[in-house]
Amino acid sequence: MIPRILIASDNSDTRSKGLAARLERRGAMVATVPLAAIAFDTGSPSGLSIPGFGGTLPDAVLVRSIAAGSFEAVTRRLGVLHAFGKLTIPVWNSAQAIERCVDKSMTTFLLNNAGLPTPPTFAVEGRAMAEAVAERELPFTPLVLKPLFGAQGRGIRLIETLSDLPAEDEVNGVYYLQHYVPRPGPPFRDFRVFVCAGQVLAMMCRRGDDWITNVNRGAVPELVSGLVSGHGEPELAALAKEAAAAIGADFAGVDIVPAADGRLFVLEVNSMPAWSGLQSVVAVNIADAIADALLKFLADRTEAATARPYRFTAPANS
Repeated sequence: MIPRILIASDNSDTRSKGLAARLERRGAMVATVPLAAIAFDTGSPSGLSIPGFGGTLPDAVLVRSIAAGSFEAVTRRLGVLHAFGKLTIPVWNSAQAIERCVDKSMTTFLLNNAGLPTPPTFAVEGRAMAEAVAERELPFTPLVLKPLFGAQGRGIRLIETLSDLPAEDEVNGVYYLQHYVPRPGPPFRDFRVFVCAGQVLAMMCRRGDDWITNVNRGAVPELVSGLVSGHGEPELAALAKEAAAAIGADFAGVDIVPAADGRLFVLEVNSMPAWSGLQSVVAVNIADAIADALLKFLADRTEAATARPYRFTAPANS
């Protein structure tokens, strides 16, 4: 049986094309469709209308990107993913996992609830509540303000005094404040670990002159070999796998920062991670590995569904 894979992507980027090509080489039928193009349709047997599938459903959905849009549009697109889950179609990553990662406050809550090291964090509404947090915490540590729904280091700023807090309209009324993790620098370093199906595929160290060490802000990706900032691959891998599991992500880019005192902190879990910087320094082909993991998952699922346990029936007494 040929597996039918839907790649949900709102832009036909290199990574989406690479995933489609690698799945097709392994015998899968692939269609790349933006979530915006998938309609709820009560006249359809499944309740969904999906371009490229001729009235049928895919065997799995792989989510690469969800375009920005109005609150209503994004809610509807996530609703489509929830619908696939309701129809028992595997979705990597599920709507729930994506929602948990997009909302940094929920990510932090789940990491902390799982007992994983993450910096003390406060997410509040309104300038008055943000000032109360800052007045209490700033005597001991600077704070990092992040957009609740931000990515790639955009909108992050260091809060050292009350006057550094932006106006409410700049943050849509929500202040996500986190203890700054002091670390040696410049150059500053942190780690990105890519986890898929419970296994670490690859990892890199990001080195930059800025304390915000995103590759798109000029940080340089480096291979993790031996000890970096006093930490080795097994330690980073174990922490990243636990973080992805705490969020419920099938694949994720986990950001880990080493503190000056030697501790590791999980900062974020990305459910739609980019990997061009990571791919530039590691030998494993990440798109190949994701394709292999998804198809193995489907094969194992099919085998489990078709297996029939042997039951011994004693002969009737004569």
